[in-house]
Amino acid sequence: MAPTKVLTGARVVLPTGTVDNGRVTVEGTRIVATGPANLSSEAPANAPSSVPSNTSPGAPGNAVETLDLTGHWLVPGFVDLHNHGGGGASFPSGTVDEVLQGIHTHRLHGTTTLVASTVTGDMDVLVRRAGLLAELAEQGDIAGIHFEGPFISPCRKGAHSEELLRDPDPAEVRKLIDAAHGRAKMVTLATELPGGLDSVRLLAEHGVIAAVGHTDATYEQTVAAIDAGATVATHLFNAMPALGHRAPGPITALLEDERVTVELINDGTHLHPAALQLAFHHAGPGRVAFVTDAMDAAGFGDGRYLLGPLEVEVADGVARLVEGGSIAGSTLTLDRALKRAVTVDGLPVEHAVAALSANPARLLGMDDRIGSLEPGKDADLVVLDADFTLKGVMRRGEWVVAPQLG
Repeated sequence: MAPTKVLTGARVVLPTGTVDNGRVTVEGTRIVATGPANLSSEAPANAPSSVPSNTSPGAPGNAVETLDLTGHWLVPGFVDLHNHGGGGASFPSGTVDEVLQGIHTHRLHGTTTLVASTVTGDMDVLVRRAGLLAELAEQGDIAGIHFEGPFISPCRKGAHSEELLRDPDPAEVRKLIDAAHGRAKMVTLATELPGGLDSVRLLAEHGVIAAVGHTDATYEQTVAAIDAGATVATHLFNAMPALGHRAPGPITALLEDERVTVELINDGTHLHPAALQLAFHHAGPGRVAFVTDAMDAAGFGDGRYLLGPLEVEVADGVARLVEGGSIAGSTLTLDRALKRAVTVDGLPVEHAVAALSANPARLLGMDDRIGSLEPGKDADLVVLDADFTLKGVMRRGEWVVAPQLG
């Protein structure tokens, strides 16, 4: 049997708040206890997380490994809802081995759960891609598939090929989610286009998240989409009309409605810190999800890449289309998003951690297994030093990045 792992001494971010000098105990793939490290009373493995608890020395006959994390933070593994690749690998077009390489790159940066995102393409290509990614989801390598395009506005296409865009015909939307064999998690649409609202209703009926994005919708049109069942704002502020005092547009509608979770790309390029603070102020810490919107260059380096059929130049970590200069995804990893949120944007650690873990896990319907450090959940966690630099990553009880504490 694998030894029981006792991680002690860190500042542990729990759903009930941060515990100084905390303890997390892992047996196999699961967390069995959390709480202050200085409690001596024993608690059962299924002790509720609202009651701080210590742990028994481990299962009978099982060895115990204790790791002193004094001076560090211990937070849940990150959950990325929107990710197109990394490590030089593309989720929309790479081979299975390349996709696995990209997934591993993000795990090295703390993302223990990832939804693979596609980009606009020919429908037959997208159907085939859905089949490949669905197999990886079945194996547990990814949490599901996000289709970003082709059902988006040519006015707000960003780094999507305009000639491949189409209106969101519910029959074609259904074709994509059927091709995903139950592994489709989210579809981004410009819901103001013909067929948009019917497509939102179709997605809601099939348990797939309808996300408003790459949209030229008005405030009123966005309200109608939310009422039809849309529950996510794809990279809020980006690829949509700016907020205006006479034309509040989709940003206002998405921020004000409690049914909507808003994605934010916190890389210092996509958003000004004041825009991030605005989103947190109006949506509250429970309705924000940090995402990477990463492309191949994440965790890899500058150079030229393809995003779908479009050529991208990455310079100084910023990805832009060679033709036109539009921002083309990001090179962000979620450990950097967390560090920036706390050290640059001034967010409370607990709010930043929720945006990286609990909120996206809940949106995916996976918060019974992931998203927080609670007994019974998967042992997905990240070790950070006092400056919020990543020092260790555990996924399902195994170290992906062995703790570097020197």
